Amino acid sequence: MNQRTPQPPPSVNFIRYWVVIALTLLILLLFLQVTPDGRVTRFEIPYSLFKELVKQQRVEEVVLKGQMAEGKLRESQTIGPKNELGQHFKTRIPEIGDDTLLPMLEEHNVRVNATPGAEEGVFLRLLLGFLPWLIFIGFFIWLTRRAMRNIGGRIGGPGDLKDFLEAPAKKVEVPKITFADVAGQENAKREVAELVEYLKNPDKFRKLGAEIPKGILLMGPPGTGKTLLARALAGEAGVPFFSISGSEFIEVFVGVGASRVRHLFEAAKKSAPSIVFIDELDSVGRTRGTGLGGGHDEREQTLNQILAEMDGFTGREAVLVLSATNRPVVLAPALLRPGRFDRNVTLDLPDRNDRIAILKVHMKNKPIAPDVDMDKLAAGTPGFSGADLKNLVNEAAILAARKNEQTITTQDFEDARDKVVMGTERTLAIEPDEKHRLAVHEAGHTVVAYFLPYADALHKVSIVPHGRALGATEQLPEHERHTLPEEYLQDRLAVILAARTAEKELLGTFSSGADEDIHQATLIARAMVSRWGMSEKIGPVDLRESEEHPFLGREIAQPRRYSEHSAEAVDDATRTLLLKAEQRAREVIKSHRPQLDRLIAALEEKETLHKEEIEKILGPKNLRKVENKE
Repeated sequence: MNQRTPQPPPSVNFIRYWVVIALTLLILLLFLQVTPDGRVTRFEIPYSLFKELVKQQRVEEVVLKGQMAEGKLRESQTIGPKNELGQHFKTRIPEIGDDTLLPMLEEHNVRVNATPGAEEGVFLRLLLGFLPWLIFIGFFIWLTRRAMRNIGGRIGGPGDLKDFLEAPAKKVEVPKITFADVAGQENAKREVAELVEYLKNPDKFRKLGAEIPKGILLMGPPGTGKTLLARALAGEAGVPFFSISGSEFIEVFVGVGASRVRHLFEAAKKSAPSIVFIDELDSVGRTRGTGLGGGHDEREQTLNQILAEMDGFTGREAVLVLSATNRPVVLAPALLRPGRFDRNVTLDLPDRNDRIAILKVHMKNKPIAPDVDMDKLAAGTPGFSGADLKNLVNEAAILAARKNEQTITTQDFEDARDKVVMGTERTLAIEPDEKHRLAVHEAGHTVVAYFLPYADALHKVSIVPHGRALGATEQLPEHERHTLPEEYLQDRLAVILAARTAEKELLGTFSSGADEDIHQATLIARAMVSRWGMSEKIGPVDLRESEEHPFLGREIAQPRRYSEHSAEAVDDATRTLLLKAEQRAREVIKSHRPQLDRLIAALEEKETLHKEEIEKILGPKNLRKVENKE
């Protein structure tokens, strides 16, 4: 890695700056204030007057400079314009010369000095005139280079303007990891594995006229291992790996991004076969024409340079360009056409088997207690990415260390999971009546989720505050879901609104604790109506109110593309779904009131109940489908 030169303390740098500034100002002052003529005004007098003054013995000193003579009178005389008094003068000697001048000066005891003429001193005068400006320009250049060194130091490269304009890519190396170090993602690994043979033996493909894809776009949610897969590909092929983030191309100076792109690709070509990996491609590869700077936006210049470099490959350079993004929808279409990033590899969130493999990788060098069930732990982490699982194992290890344990136990993993999912446990002084309302609220969620046929299985229920929530009811799907059936969504709405319904049924009033429940239920119901066509009154029509903006990368409200009548119909259908889901929850609560009361009492006593305790309290499930017809 690059070794950075030790920097002097800030106080030393401060003293250096002021010393340089003081010396510069002093030199400028000397050259501007002290001129060859001094600061004394000299009046030009006729040559005849000069000879008359010499004869009157009023001249004390004369300096001869070619055809010019400068002198000093013994006292001030009226020799200036408008009869001004002056003691210093200058005069012009006739070009034909005056042989009587020197004898006259000697006769009247005038001190005589001779200096080079104007022609001989022209270089010196020019030097003295330009020297202050040369010093000023040099000082400005020094400050500019100093600033560039500071910028270069901040981006992690050598402190030089040239290095600043070059891509701050990570040190070129051959990664030591291979596909064996990438747990899960079998489909993605199969897609890129065929590229290993090309990188190892490109001539084999050239002889048959085969062209390998120039660019591969790795797509997937954050934390799914896109960067890890790119490094594993380079390690498997044994080629240099150039890694850089898309945001590192963008600087305040215009043109820096394009310059860095050129230097990065030049370095990759020199090291071919090699891999160039651009992380977070969406930071520079967004759809063109959406920036505030129009067609000359710095991001667009950088994108144009990337496109030009990828088009510039002749096929002889075995350089493979990989990029990663979790927002492919915002990328410019020019990036995705054949000849550029023409192969897309999708990395999905790991399923249960993949989560087991990932957990084993991260637990490899950690003391795990024998009671830890890997399959149960993987089943309890649906929706976790590889990065989330790594964080889970790390949090469990931290909790075990705090307790001075020798191994990481199941309870440590359970506590770490709660911390990751719900937030850190908080200690709040909750009044008994508020604690009872919290128990009623969470018990309502639990009972309805337990007795509805299509709801996810319960994991635990708690009224211990975590993060911003005062309580939580956790459900875990028994199977991995890739689509959401209508009956599942209807049961989901009923479970979400059950807490509010339980408060009304048992306490007679609602509370603000249902704020997030209503928000989530409304989002699901509106999606069912306006996007998924699950309303007989609306039908299969796309009536969504927002779309993902290609520049902002998030959903924003759009002007309605449909009539007010359609908007009212969507609102009515959404309200109907929510009211029917609330009615279903009310029926379940009324039909299982004894079990609900027992669960509330147990929650107030223990505060946290796990799956086995919930099943013991609520008894056997008597599942029956509650009608939900519009």
